[in-house]
Amino acid sequence: MFILNQVYLGNSLFQWTAALAAAVLIYIVLSVLRRVVGRRLKRLADRTTTDLDNLIADLVRVRTKRIVFVVAAVFGASLVLDLPAHAGRIIQGALFLFLFFQIGLWGNGIINFLVTRRAAKDGEDGLNLEAYSVITWIAKAALWATVVLLSLSNLGIEITALIAGLGISGIAVALAIQNILGDLFASLSIVLDRPFVIGDFIIVGDQMGTVEHVGLKTTRVRSLSGEQIVFSNTDLLGSRIRNFRRMNERRVLFTLGVTYQTSVDKLERIPGMIREIIEAQEPVRFDRAHFASYGPYSLDFEIVYWVLDRDYLIYRNVQQEINLALYRKFEDEGIEFAYPTQTLFVEKEG
Repeated sequence: MFILNQVYLGNSLFQWTAALAAAVLIYIVLSVLRRVVGRRLKRLADRTTTDLDNLIADLVRVRTKRIVFVVAAVFGASLVLDLPAHAGRIIQGALFLFLFFQIGLWGNGIINFLVTRRAAKDGEDGLNLEAYSVITWIAKAALWATVVLLSLSNLGIEITALIAGLGISGIAVALAIQNILGDLFASLSIVLDRPFVIGDFIIVGDQMGTVEHVGLKTTRVRSLSGEQIVFSNTDLLGSRIRNFRRMNERRVLFTLGVTYQTSVDKLERIPGMIREIIEAQEPVRFDRAHFASYGPYSLDFEIVYWVLDRDYLIYRNVQQEINLALYRKFEDEGIEFAYPTQTLFVEKEG
């Protein structure tokens, strides 16, 4: 008992022994908890199809660091000892620093999980994934900046002036590279909002083509004539984009004209002929056919139908079959298609 009562650095040997025992116990308990909980979560994750439990298992088993247990054990041991005030503040500050560090590691894991899951989904939809590296970088930079600022604040350092200085510097940098940042954030908007994906056929102004690549600054489109068109992402999002891949049906309107010499009986039967021909096509839904107007040299009919597929080649094939069938039908019925003609009437005087 006399030995245990001996004092070293302001604490008895008994207190130092109790502090050591507390530190070892805390470290062992936290390590065992991490191992047991991690194993159970891993087994649960292997039995399920969801990926959220995989995230939790990864956070516990991989991203929870033993150094935090060591600091927690030292802090627990310090509560048993009679330490100077400044030593207690240092240990407490170290504990908070490592806790913030651990929170940062967990945040990193969550960011990687969310970005990877979204990137995998967009990869299946045919999007280039370069922008996700920027998203990851921005998110992690914001996370660790917050961790650093909270750590400095916990250490008693005034961070208001630092935040103000960083804000002013950020504004200056943003003004200097605003065009680059504009294209960068436009790229992020394309990836997140997805107005189009790789393989979509789009029309922007008087340019049209198939999207080949969505990059950090530009989007590349392969035109119908074969050349590659490069759009700035900012200009692209500032334009009206017509995305033909997103339509489920294609509305087709066309007109045809017959000569003025066509009899009334045949004029009345033409809409029925057209309807019969269109309804015989697949995949098509007939809408209407009307004697629409008296043209300069023809009696004009307006026809509308829907192609129940977005594929352009299918539409053109259907229209070709309709045109050929109409030509054969009108030939059999003796109905003449009109074409630009002029009739000159000469009146003899006297």
